[in-house]
Amino acid sequence: MRLINRIPSRPTAFALAALPFVLVVIAYAVASDIRLTANPADKLLPAPSTIGDTAVRLFTQGDRRTGEILLWKDTWASLIRLLGGVAIAATLSLVIGMGIGLLPYVRRTFSGFVAVISMVPPLALLPILFIVFGLGETSKVVLIVIGITPFMTRDLSQKVLDIPHEQIVKAQTLGASTFVIALRVALPQVLPRLIANVRLSLGSAWLFLIAAEAVASDVGLGYRIFLVRRYLAMDVILTYVAWITLLAFLIDWGLRTLSRKAFPWLEAGL
Repeated sequence: MRLINRIPSRPTAFALAALPFVLVVIAYAVASDIRLTANPADKLLPAPSTIGDTAVRLFTQGDRRTGEILLWKDTWASLIRLLGGVAIAATLSLVIGMGIGLLPYVRRTFSGFVAVISMVPPLALLPILFIVFGLGETSKVVLIVIGITPFMTRDLSQKVLDIPHEQIVKAQTLGASTFVIALRVALPQVLPRLIANVRLSLGSAWLFLIAAEAVASDVGLGYRIFLVRRYLAMDVILTYVAWITLLAFLIDWGLRTLSRKAFPWLEAGL
């Protein structure tokens, strides 16, 4: 049997999925042991047990001054900014993308503009955003919106353009208006792509959020990472990085589950 036709069993698939993570953990443990053996005071690669103890402390113990558990406070602040920015970006992308894909006048007006805007590096706009919107929440949310909206808009507009023209013609033959065609023909085919786009944009959204929080914030996951780096607190940094990764994975898993439940006719994806 050819390799492309061999499908792993469920236990084998689980073992294969866990294998890269196990290898990374082993590689880190070996490297950490080598450095700590050479220099017990080394802070660059703390032992896995040290990271575990730090994680327990960060998740359970409050701050000495305020009594608040800073990890949960940072998580809440970052998630509000991230989800707000992604929700606004998804809404704008859906509206503009469908407009470009369906309406020739809108396509002529905005397709070139969106293509040019998508080439602007969002992080280069961060100082301008701080000047215009201040150092509060707005500038951080706007950075996420500017960072991921053009890419999502271009992909969604192309998805609308890829809809077979026969479907549009048949809908018009049956008397459907432009609004009905957008609502009943285009939207059901675009929504799964929108969820896929949001999943693909999460990494970039986290990047823009961490960058904005590192520059100007007094709470947030990115702010805390860049604050403790001054003390080379790698155990805290690695705990925060692992926590951010877990949060991103859970959001992605939730969107994938939503896509499968809402659009069961789609083929299985990653």
